[in-house]
Amino acid sequence: MSVQPFTMPNQLVIDETTSTNTYAKFVAEPLEKGFGHTLGNALRRVLLSCLEGVAVSSIHVHGAQHEFSSMPGVIEDITEIVLNFKEVLLECNGETPRRLELRTNHDGEIRAGEIAVDSVTRVLNQEKVICTCDRETELIIEIEIDRGRGYRPADDNKREDHPIGVIPTDSLFSPIRRVAYFVSATRVGQRTDYDRLELEVWTDGRVSPGDAVRQAACILADHLKVFTGLDPIDEDPAAKLITTPQDEALLRKLLRPVTELELSVRAQNCLNNADVHTIGDLVQRGEAEMLKYRNFGQKSLNELKEKIVEMGLELCMDISENVRIALQREQQKRSVPVTTSEAEEA
Repeated sequence: MSVQPFTMPNQLVIDETTSTNTYAKFVAEPLEKGFGHTLGNALRRVLLSCLEGVAVSSIHVHGAQHEFSSMPGVIEDITEIVLNFKEVLLECNGETPRRLELRTNHDGEIRAGEIAVDSVTRVLNQEKVICTCDRETELIIEIEIDRGRGYRPADDNKREDHPIGVIPTDSLFSPIRRVAYFVSATRVGQRTDYDRLELEVWTDGRVSPGDAVRQAACILADHLKVFTGLDPIDEDPAAKLITTPQDEALLRKLLRPVTELELSVRAQNCLNNADVHTIGDLVQRGEAEMLKYRNFGQKSLNELKEKIVEMGLELCMDISENVRIALQREQQKRSVPVTTSEAEEA
């Protein structure tokens, strides 16, 4: 008598009725009994602790010698300012660590949007209040940002070359706010003991829930390969192709989803229908090809061109062979099918 193969889901389903840019519920069913908890717990732990992000690692407030100082004209003390900087959400497509600066001389609330950023860095929560000045006060704060995973305490951000006055901060790199999973019974034929896994993911906006789950699944898959008895795993095939900071920065841009361009609904729907999901998919196409898409006219094209020019890119741009291959490999690695449950909508 032959052993039946494992019963597994054909695809991961996302609940579109509750999905937002920062929250999504994913459903995987049917799973063999016990696999709901096995996969749910593993994904939850990886999502919470292993995803990459950028955060503030230290600040230097000109005129303050240490974190317990206070500044004339500033209501908050330095400790409160440090806590506020920890909550600033950043994106960076270039090399880290790198330095930014907040320089102001007005009264009232000083917000994260006043941080002077470069072409590869972006502040997402620009309305975040850093401090409040009760009179016109010159305030200069140097900010160092770094890339990492999970959480890094302030002590680990200390460096011997830091001058006096630099205050290391705790860094929360993870873009994940919360993860929860639930396992219930589901039916296949006459059997009712299969698992149904529901995975809920909340992010802070630096990554979409779908991309977060894809990254977590890739991390788990890479770690499990060693147990299959295959040859030792290369660190990252794409890393061997990308040898310069310029190529690395370009690859990061090309891997960003087109939703980050914040296009009009009409233009975004046209790109979705044309299977254009990343900036890399987009810039390899020409204007003539774009105008062939249904409902995609000159107005949408002009809007699109304006957005990508702001990123230093262009349509039908010349991409080196190494970057092109690295882009294809990264897209294949991240491609996990996620579809809407038509059955639930019915």
